[in-house]
Parts: sequence; C-alpha cells; structure tokens
Amino acid sequence: MLPPEPDEPATDPGPSIEPIEPVVPIEPVPDRPSTAPVHTGGAVRPIHLALVVVSLLAGAALFLSGFSLGARTAATPGTPVGGEELWAPFWDTYHAITERYAGGDVDQQKLVEGAIDGMVKSLDDPYSSYLTPEEYKRTLEGISGQFEGIGAEIGTQRTDGTDGGCSELGPDCQLVIVAPMEGSPAERAGLRAGDVVELIDGESVAGLTVDESVGRVRGPKGTDVTLTIVRDGGAPFDLKITREVIVQKEVVTRDLAGGSVGYIRLTGFSDNAATDLVSAVRADIEAGRTKLVLDLRGNPGGFVTAARKIASQFIGSGPIYWQEDSQGNQVETDAEPDGEAIDPSIELVVLIDKGSASASEIVAGALQDTKRATLIGETSFGKGTVQQWQPLEHDAGGFRLTVAKWLTPDKRWIHHVGLTPDVAVDIPADVTADQDPVLDKALEILGRRASSGPSRLDLAA
Repeated sequence: MLPPEPDEPATDPGPSIEPIEPVVPIEPVPDRPSTAPVHTGGAVRPIHLALVVVSLLAGAALFLSGFSLGARTAATPGTPVGGEELWAPFWDTYHAITERYAGGDVDQQKLVEGAIDGMVKSLDDPYSSYLTPEEYKRTLEGISGQFEGIGAEIGTQRTDGTDGGCSELGPDCQLVIVAPMEGSPAERAGLRAGDVVELIDGESVAGLTVDESVGRVRGPKGTDVTLTIVRDGGAPFDLKITREVIVQKEVVTRDLAGGSVGYIRLTGFSDNAATDLVSAVRADIEAGRTKLVLDLRGNPGGFVTAARKIASQFIGSGPIYWQEDSQGNQVETDAEPDGEAIDPSIELVVLIDKGSASASEIVAGALQDTKRATLIGETSFGKGTVQQWQPLEHDAGGFRLTVAKWLTPDKRWIHHVGLTPDVAVDIPADVTADQDPVLDKALEILGRRASSGPSRLDLAA
C-alpha cells in the first residue's frame, strides 16, 4: 500500500505550520495474476529443431521476464521506475504479513501508518514526525490557540550535552520543558524551563516521540497528570497538575517608567498575535512613547508569516530572513511596508532567553543584524529550520516535515547555536519571583528605571 509518487509540492516561504497539497490517495494492492503455461505448438522437422528450440526458449524467456516485471509492478503500485530492486524487500515484507501472518487479523491501516512513521523517523530529525489521526487532531487544536492540557511547551535535548534535539526519547535523548505558559496550570504548579520529564503518570517516556509525550500530558479539563521531574541534576520529584482549557493570550502590554516606556510581551506567533502586536505598537506610538521593550522570553515560535509582519513593524526595508530549500536555493523575504515603529528615533530592546525559539529567533535575528534593536538576556534556543504539515488521505493522520532552513539577514544559520545577546545577563540562582534582572537591564539601557516597586510584571493579570 505504498502511495504512488506525488508531484513535488511547492515549498514557498509560507507559514511554518501550513498544510500543503495532500499526496495521491493510497490505493489497495491488486491480487497477483496467476502464470499460465506457455504452449509451443506442434512438431517441427529435425533439421530446424535446434534453431526452433533456441528461438522458442528465447521468446519464452523474454515473455516470462516481461510478465514477471508486469506482475511485480501490478503488486507494487507507485514503486518508482528503476527502484524495483530497492523497494523489493519492503513489498516482500508487506505481502508476507498480509498473506501469511497467522497471529491474528492484520490491520492494514496500522501497517501503512507504521511504514510512514518509520520513514519519517529514519530522518532522525526531531522536528519531522508522523502523527496518527488523533495526534494530528490534537495538533490542529493546539494551532488554533485553545486546547485542554497543562500549558507548557515541551522539547527534547541530548543527554551528552551536545547541541540539537533528538527524535526518540531514551538513554541519549530526554524530554524537557522549554517554558511553561504564562498563567497556566504548569506555571502555578511550579514547572520550570529546563525541567527534565522522566515519567508521565508513572510510566517512562523512553521510546516515545515529543508528539506522543504531548498526547499523554494533554487530556480532559479537570483531570490530573503527574510528571516526575529532575531539576538541575537533583533527585526526581513528582508534580501533580490539574488540566484546564488553555487559551493562549499571545500579546500582553504594559507601560513602565512612569508611562515613558512601552512594554510588549509576545508568547506566540499566530496571525492573530501579529495583528494584536501591530495594534499594541501603534498604541504606544500614539501615546508618545519612543522607548519600547519587546519581550520574547519563553516564546517557542509559530508562523513565519507572523514573524515577518512583527519584524516589519520595526524594520522599514530589506530582508527579514532568507529561506534555503533542499537544493540550496535561497529566497529573500523582505520587510512589509509602512511599519508602525520604523523611525530610528524609536529605541527598541528585545529580551530573549533559552526558551526563545524559531519565529522568535527570526524576529530577534533580524533586529540584531539590522542594528535596529539591542538583544538582552540569554542565548536563545537555536532552531533554524522551517516545517510544513501534510495531511494524509483516508484518515491516515499526517506528518510534518522539515522543508527549509531559515537564515538571518546577514545569512547566519543559528540552528543548534542560538542568538547571542548583545548584552548578556546572568540570572542569580536565588532570584525571587518579584525580581527580573533582565528587564531591569533593559530599562537601564533605555536610560530609565521603573519609577517605583519591583520591575517584574504580573503578566497573568
């Protein structure tokens, strides 16, 4: 049940989460035709016997060769021309299972899903994965900005300390909390960025993918999930978290320093978030504020179209990022015109940390390369690839696939490296909940300090 070869889909620099055209539907494999005996005709004169036998044998060999090829082609639809030998083991295995397996009924749908899952896993790319129909549905719910769960961004990291994520959890790959969402059950329960999740409801995460782990963490509102956490190499401990309906508020605004500094925190990169940010920047400018703080800490990213729109509010022209496809072709994505704060007299600082990833890094990288903003905080996460989502026909779920790299305006690829802040801020281990040394440094650089009280914001209010 291998799908026929689809036409190569166009991979334009569209959103990082956007379905592309589905592949040609998977068709059932027809029965193998039976081979009929070859009839050679009547007797011949002895003088011509040798020539006739040779001729008949040669013709039969050609006929049977062509018939065998035709039979295999009929039984292996979609096998690329010239790839018969490569795909023969796959089809031999498939036919052996469907025709001779004696351990019970064979679910052909699961065979197909398992084959697709194996193909995608063989890429060893933590950002490419197959999703079952249920996982695909949950993912679409997450994209919509509302789902039932604990409200935490989850990722992977290698246990040997080397850079980069990993695809399957195990001794060399661990599940980590990238960032709890603002005001979420995860944050209220005390979950922190960098926490390692070893067990979910008492069961090991070994052998799971990130998507499978997310599926176990999510669940109906009002139910509990218990995560066994290791923090900073210490002893494991349990956190019991009650699930809720998570509605992501992606833009949070305040004014600081007696109203002279506009503060905008962005927690996601949906199209709605981009629109809301434009409104927030416009409101600051109309209020006469010429000093702005853009807080991207803990923001895991989202649509690249939203990243372009957001960066364009501060960059008047030129590239926001470059996108490089699998053939090495590079396409420039320029700033949109008429941004709200492109006047260089408007000062901008951007706050980043190890939870700032993907689209957050596109924006921060563009602002850094163009010298439009000062980056303050910690080195960012380091995700420099773009994924597209492809639904599969016949309720077979879908998959996401890395289709491009993105580069900063100066063509830096920050994958597994991250963005280094212009001003690094070391956060003390004993920092309290009402302290924010990164924001304090931002206000200092902008030449103003908060007029009174602690500078940390209650962003859930």
